[in-house]
Amino acid sequence: MKENDRLALVRLNFHHLQYFWAVARDGNLTRAARALRIAPSALSSQIRALEEQLGRPLFARVGRRLELTEAGVIAQSYAQQIFTTGNELVSTLSTGRSEEDLLRVGAVATLSRNFQRYFVRPLLSSPRVRLRFTAAGPEELLGQLAAHDLDVVLSNRPAPHDDRGLLSRRLARQSASIVSSERVRGFEFPKGLAGRAMILPGASSELRLEFDALCERLALDVRVLAEVDDMATIRLLAQDCGALALVPSVVVRDELKGGIVHELCKVPGLFESFYAITSDRRYQHPLVRSLLERSDGELLGDDRRAAKSKKPKGATRSKR
Repeated sequence: MKENDRLALVRLNFHHLQYFWAVARDGNLTRAARALRIAPSALSSQIRALEEQLGRPLFARVGRRLELTEAGVIAQSYAQQIFTTGNELVSTLSTGRSEEDLLRVGAVATLSRNFQRYFVRPLLSSPRVRLRFTAAGPEELLGQLAAHDLDVVLSNRPAPHDDRGLLSRRLARQSASIVSSERVRGFEFPKGLAGRAMILPGASSELRLEFDALCERLALDVRVLAEVDDMATIRLLAQDCGALALVPSVVVRDELKGGIVHELCKVPGLFESFYAITSDRRYQHPLVRSLLERSDGELLGDDRRAAKSKKPKGATRSKR
C-alpha cells in the first residue's frame, strides 16, 4: 500500500470529532444536539461513525448520563489540543499578523488603572500600534485568553493550574501602604490604626485576605468604613475623607506626588503582586514579549527605580 493511501485511511472527519467533543463536555447527547442544532439521532450516528473509525467505544451509558471510556478520555484530550490549535491558527492569521500591531489586553476589573497605564505606556507613542482593552472578571478573561481572543491578561493573582495551558509571570511586586488625605504626625503601625476608620479592598482580593490575616496575628480590631473592589474607587474615596486607605502606592501615585493624599506607612510584610498571564501558544505576540521584559520601576511608574534598572550591568555608584 502506498503512503498516501495509508494516510487516507486514517484521515479524521473533524465534524465527527467536534460532535464527540461537544457530547464529552456536556455528558448529555440531547442537550449537546440542541446546542449544535442537529437531531439527536444524527448526532448519535456521527459519534458511532467516529467510534468505528477509531475501533474503540468512546462512551459508556451510566443511567441517563454518558461517561467517557478510557479511549474516550484519550480522544477528548486530543480533540482539545486540535481545536485549541485551530483557534490559535485563526487568531494568529486573522487578527493581524496581517495587522500585527493590534494588541488585545484583558485586565481584571479591580486592577490598578495606573499599573495598566504603565504596562502599555511604551506602545502609546507608536502610530502603528492599536490597543484593545477588555475589563472583566478573572474567569471570563482567562476563558477569552484560552480561546485566543486575548493576547495577554493583567491580574493581581496567577492563573489557576488547569488544562488550559496558561502561563503566569509575575511582573512586579509592591508594598501595600496606608494612605490618607490628612497628614498624621508620628503615625506608627499598628498603633496608628486604633480608632481610625479604614477603606479596604473587597473581601475577595488577595491584599485584603493577607491584611485580615495580619490583623488577626496582631490582634488588631480594625473599624471598616468601606469595602471596595475597585482600586480606582478606593483612590477617589481616600481623597474625600480623612479615613485611612489600604492600597499599593502605584494606585495613588499621582495623588502622592501632588500632595492630595499622604503615605503614612508601608505595611510590613504586606505586598500586592502584578501578573501577566499568557497562553502557551506557538506564536506569541511580539509586542507582548517586549512589554514583559521591563523592570519593576517602569511597570510601577517609579522613575528612580526605572532609571536604576537601566544602568549597564556591573555599573556601580560613583564615589564622592
